[in-house]
This record gives sequence, C-alpha cells and structure tokens, in this order.
Amino acid sequence: MSQKTITITIDESGNCSIDLDGFAGNGCSRVFEDLRGGDKVTTERKKTSFYSSKQTEDQVRTGH
Repeated sequence: MSQKTITITIDESGNCSIDLDGFAGNGCSRVFEDLRGGDKVTTERKKTSFYSSKQTEDQVRTGH
C-alpha cells in the first residue's frame, strides 16, 4: 500500500488549496469531498498522474 499525503495550504487572504498524493480511484474524490465540506470550488486541476491507471490525484483550490 502506498503512502498517502494530504497537504492543505491557507494563504493570507483565507483561500485554501488541497493537494492529495497517493490516493487511487474514487478514493481521491471521496477524501476531497470530505475535506472541502460545503466550500465552493473555484479552480480544479488534475495532476498528470490522475490520468494513469495506477493512481488518481487531485489538486483543488477552494475559496471562501
């Protein structure tokens, strides 16, 4: 089983980004939904590894 890492960054303006590493399949989407709660997603970028068959990762920027 691969190591899973969740990085949450909050800038000076209160905007946050979530970076998920090591999650595969729908696991990444479920973790993201749990972390973001009711926050609105303003920008979503999928990493190159999202498109590989072995691993799925999302990097999402959310705003308040």
